[in-house]
Amino acid sequence: MTITKLHPAIDNGFAATDENFQGGTLHCQCKENKVAVKLTAQTAHNHACGCSKCWKPEGAIFSQVAVIPRGNVEVIANAEKLVVIDETATIKRHACKECGTHMYGRIDNEGHPFFGLDFVHTELSADKGWSAPQFAAFVSSIIETGTDPKDMDAIRARFVELGLPTYDCLSPALMDAIATHIAAQNK
Repeated sequence: MTITKLHPAIDNGFAATDENFQGGTLHCQCKENKVAVKLTAQTAHNHACGCSKCWKPEGAIFSQVAVIPRGNVEVIANAEKLVVIDETATIKRHACKECGTHMYGRIDNEGHPFFGLDFVHTELSADKGWSAPQFAAFVSSIIETGTDPKDMDAIRARFVELGLPTYDCLSPALMDAIATHIAAQNK
């Protein structure tokens, strides 16, 4: 099997992070009256995600998602078009109700290790310099959405070719952050 479409923003490689980049604007995929979300900082922990909840562009089997402090996220146009996809989910994904594009995800639970960070898809921005992908997370989860398990070795190999280690959870640094948060709450 030839894997050609993991995600359009990573399939052919990707630009390195611009350490001086200070943000830009994300736009939904509507042809007119686009939702616009302004991000006023660089993102972090950018990665390919195979979970079944993340928004994926047409034809992609992974999403590309990063985090940014929620104070650096502002809807600046057509906010009335946004709807939360699943009110019961940990991450409240705000999507355009017309085109379905997820614009940002927010965690409301103050006890959650990632509270204060919003999840964003930087490929929705024409601005250049965003943090580059660093890893692939929840890789096995794509089986739940229809990928043949026999294709998994080739998919992981393609990520390795691109320089992105694969995990069936989050990266070790993020898993350490979760464990540290939980340990501090248990003291």
